[in-house]
Amino acid sequence: MATGGRRDTTPHPRPTAWLSWSTGKDAAFALADVRRSGACEIVGLLTTLTRSEGRVAMHGVREALLEGQARALGLPLTKVDLPYPCSNADYERAMRAALAPAQAAGVRQVVFGDLHLEDIRGYRETGLARLGMEAVFPLWGRNTKELARAMIDAGIEARVCCLDPRRLDRALVGEKFDRAFLETLPSEVDPCGENGEFHTFVTYAPGFENRIGVSVGETSERDGFVYADLVPVDR
Repeated sequence: MATGGRRDTTPHPRPTAWLSWSTGKDAAFALADVRRSGACEIVGLLTTLTRSEGRVAMHGVREALLEGQARALGLPLTKVDLPYPCSNADYERAMRAALAPAQAAGVRQVVFGDLHLEDIRGYRETGLARLGMEAVFPLWGRNTKELARAMIDAGIEARVCCLDPRRLDRALVGEKFDRAFLETLPSEVDPCGENGEFHTFVTYAPGFENRIGVSVGETSERDGFVYADLVPVDR
């Protein structure tokens, strides 16, 4: 607060935040964005897993690959174990428990890579508000065609780990997320896959100390989605 006509020049610490880490490109670019802007300091990653499978929820990525990403970023990782199937009540109960240590440490923000789905944003904001926390969306509202290219230009390297075969050719699962991939997308498919058309696993991004080695293993189909089993490879 300014006093005596003087401007307050006292430096104020940046808020600390956890990042909702899906293992994909949107989360990686959101991390790069908040670090570049200095809006907050990311001090931890938060990831949901389907415990019975030992894989990241929805993306279907092996837990070992998730852990490799966290090591490459040098950030502590909090895993949220979810049952399968998972109700909203189950999800909210698990999230409350997972966020308790963050609250105790003074963390009051969670950063998300969501782009434009209002219902998801509202759900996240409402849930965190109940815990006295704030949801932050650094990529919100950006043109997804431009954003997808910006991610690639920023050096993000990723593979398609999951796709909806009703919207995309199943042969694209396991392919690299690059400009050639973007050119194959039908006009009705969001270039960032924001409507659930596809999900990615990042093998390298700004802030990574090393690349995550993977090979593309077998493909499988469950719950209406096609998954590529990305297998860890020592580099």
